[in-house]
Amino acid sequence: MSLKAVLFDFNGVIINDESMHQQLIEDILLGENLRPSASDYWEDCLGRSDRACLKVLLEKRGRVVSDDDLTRLISRKADAYRRQLETLSKLPIYPGVEDLIYKIRVAQLPMGVVSGALRKEVELVLDRAKLLQYFPVIVAGDDIKVSKPEPDGYLLAVERLNQQFPELNAKSSDCLAIEDTPAGIEAAKRAGMQVVGVANTYPFHMLQRQADWTVDYLHQLELERVQEVYAQVVG
Repeated sequence: MSLKAVLFDFNGVIINDESMHQQLIEDILLGENLRPSASDYWEDCLGRSDRACLKVLLEKRGRVVSDDDLTRLISRKADAYRRQLETLSKLPIYPGVEDLIYKIRVAQLPMGVVSGALRKEVELVLDRAKLLQYFPVIVAGDDIKVSKPEPDGYLLAVERLNQQFPELNAKSSDCLAIEDTPAGIEAAKRAGMQVVGVANTYPFHMLQRQADWTVDYLHQLELERVQEVYAQVVG
């Protein structure tokens, strides 16, 4: 068995924008005459799609909304997110992301993104950061019906990797996921993947209980060591 591909989460792994998303979600709730709560955001939104997040937050406040209403709110948030990014002279890309991408490219491993964010948000950030070309596979929140911690996004990413690279013949167990939240780690594990937890959002010790490897910063990930572990596994 060998490591054949690396799949990145997006918010909290590639871009440090969680505080921005929290503020935008709070603005949505205020616009609906509802009271936001920071604890609710951390409990119900981190690692999950906007659709899953807003649905739970609204239901907690006694507001049942249709899919069309949710789509309208998500679109409003996406427009506000794009406008905020436009005000930034430099995107808050996490330190170590570009170094790790370089290591993975040297190892000739294809990369993908598996995120609950909208595709246009993912592509906007990656394009502006000059990283889009390195991610031939993107599974975004609008590609799947359920959010992390369900494994659907990761399973779809493996399917798309094999479509993009027919010679790869990858199984989920051949792929490494990089996540920053318990929900994301659970999704990747349920898909059958080994996971690196990066302590960008949650403390190191919390992620260490769930992830196969845990690092404080992405530049600390020893890709060669990970490859050795995969090579030692028979299956």
